[in-house]
Amino acid sequence: MKIEAIMTPNPERVRTTDTVSDAVNKLFELDVRHLPVVNTSEEVVGMLSDRDLRSHILNGRMQYEAPDEVSEEDNVAVSTIMQGDVISLGTDASINDAIELMIEQKIGAIPVVNPLDGTLVGIVSYIDVLRFAAEEL
Repeated sequence: MKIEAIMTPNPERVRTTDTVSDAVNKLFELDVRHLPVVNTSEEVVGMLSDRDLRSHILNGRMQYEAPDEVSEEDNVAVSTIMQGDVISLGTDASINDAIELMIEQKIGAIPVVNPLDGTLVGIVSYIDVLRFAAEEL
């Protein structure tokens, strides 16, 4: 079965120039843990996780509770803290391809891109995979 069957189409994203505060607000509002980072052509250039943001914002503190706790000095462009070696799959990939990548790379979400131009068309997370598995069982 193709990944298109379980992915979230047209996911929320951040641009390389968006601020950490913008990204934190999106994560809190949407209750998600990963945001693809795109350039002006909508090509995936990175991934930003809640872990990346916590690591950047906390900077020695124990935890943060709300988006308004992002300090001025922490409010930089997401391009400065995103994971740039992004792993993605084309829409023609199988669900098994996604599962294998998640296990091998120890990642929780994979952007799904148009194989012709690399533009973001979806995202598949471990939650999508588990939901699919539960339905199949």
